[in-house]
Amino acid sequence: MERTDFQDVATGNAGALHDVTAAERGDEPAIKMGERTLTHAELRDRSAAFAGGLAERGIEPDDRLLLYVPNCPEFLIAFFGGLKAGTPVSPANPQYRSRELEHQLTDSNAQVIVTHEQLRDVVEETLEATGADPLVVTVGDARPDDVPFEAVDGDPICVDRADDDISTQLYTSGTTGKPKGVLSTHKNLRTQAFAGLTTGVDEPDDERVLVSLPLYHTTGVYHCTWQPLIKGGCVYLRDPSEWDPADAMAAIEEHEISAFNGVTAMFVDMINDDSFGEYDLSSLESVGEGGAKMSVTVQEEFESVAGVDMYEGYGLTETSGATHAGHDSTFGPRLGTIGQPFRMTDCKIVDESGDEVEPGEEGELLIRGPHVMKGYHNLPEETDAAFDENGYFRTGDIARCDEDNYYEIIDRAKDVIVTAGYNVYPSEVEDLLREHDAIADVAVVGVPDERRNEVPKAFVVPAPNATVGEDITADDVRDFSLDNLAAYKHPRKIEFIDELPRTASGKVRKIELE
Repeated sequence: MERTDFQDVATGNAGALHDVTAAERGDEPAIKMGERTLTHAELRDRSAAFAGGLAERGIEPDDRLLLYVPNCPEFLIAFFGGLKAGTPVSPANPQYRSRELEHQLTDSNAQVIVTHEQLRDVVEETLEATGADPLVVTVGDARPDDVPFEAVDGDPICVDRADDDISTQLYTSGTTGKPKGVLSTHKNLRTQAFAGLTTGVDEPDDERVLVSLPLYHTTGVYHCTWQPLIKGGCVYLRDPSEWDPADAMAAIEEHEISAFNGVTAMFVDMINDDSFGEYDLSSLESVGEGGAKMSVTVQEEFESVAGVDMYEGYGLTETSGATHAGHDSTFGPRLGTIGQPFRMTDCKIVDESGDEVEPGEEGELLIRGPHVMKGYHNLPEETDAAFDENGYFRTGDIARCDEDNYYEIIDRAKDVIVTAGYNVYPSEVEDLLREHDAIADVAVVGVPDERRNEVPKAFVVPAPNATVGEDITADDVRDFSLDNLAAYKHPRKIEFIDELPRTASGKVRKIELE
């Protein structure tokens, strides 16, 4: 589909973009999950009627819609419908319990909650704790005071929206502190939609995307679904809580999936599964990874069997999705890098004084462009601090780029360990330790030390067949580090654990490690 098809909706409500797609691709499948299929026309019509149904029940533009639903077609109907109604959509993690959901409900002041029968008890507990009284729309068996999802069915609408109006209010993953509401605009979403037209396969008929990432998250909703649906492709939904590597590989073979995005743990699961190599993965043309740095060993093994180059991408909730990716780079993917910035991304790397550094030097990555958020919800001071005087967003990530403008993320600025005056980047130590045959995963954090201020501590997950004390010891970890790194970088404390705490997007919750 050519970008010129969207000329009439190049401004205003981002939800109208899919109407253009549906006019050309109406009879083609848009969403498949199990035995269910929705065509593009059905998604267009149902979402517009959902928007009308919200309006008829008193939900006004700029009221928030909290979307607390697992991966399912209703999530996308409500998402597109919320956009068309002008009600900023705020997806919530379906794994949240009441205590976690309370913050998002009260912070967003949502006037409507779309939930699922499986999650209705959590919603009830949350409403009792907060005293909030939103309209509750339930997928599945609805309670007497709820509105059944199917009943939100009014005259179709798509309200006018300005470029700067808020379209979504996703919340940051909260690896430290409380999540913040990120205000993305209709222009932000259109920018990412148009960027998706030039990625992946050329023909919409060949755009078949397996979605095993959660839809409440940036990558799951913007890149795995929003972009391919606007392009006219089909998304094959899976419930992330039922992730199974063999099922994923079987689906890729059966449906001739062309694109799959996952977190590192998914690819580790696939290459370690007994069935790896038995399925035909040759239909894959685009395989992306994000959320945490991919092990080169895992990447090379997956590529050798699947026969496709895997790329690492980079983006943030605050940038409404990706800003860099290897698949769209001049010389293709490069191991260990996030590729080059997209054409829409204006970025630079600066030192502590805010001066731009030379290629090969490390500094903080700053980003500016039409995909960068408007700000944080009800947090003016945090919003001001997030941007420099020229409007660049401070990512908080330490990066460097080479002479070919390929970027590499070194670490989070806040994760840098300062030990006796030396900077230690945890990711460098983690990358090394993952090369040890008896180590499956590892996270390195700084812990207080009277003499050195802080020292590196490694939380080590042994390999499946490795026994602590026999195949791997704390001394083995220290010696391996000392043999390959400067002495000040080696972890002076080691703790063996069964698994690392992670967010749904694959990021290690280092706040839980000490």
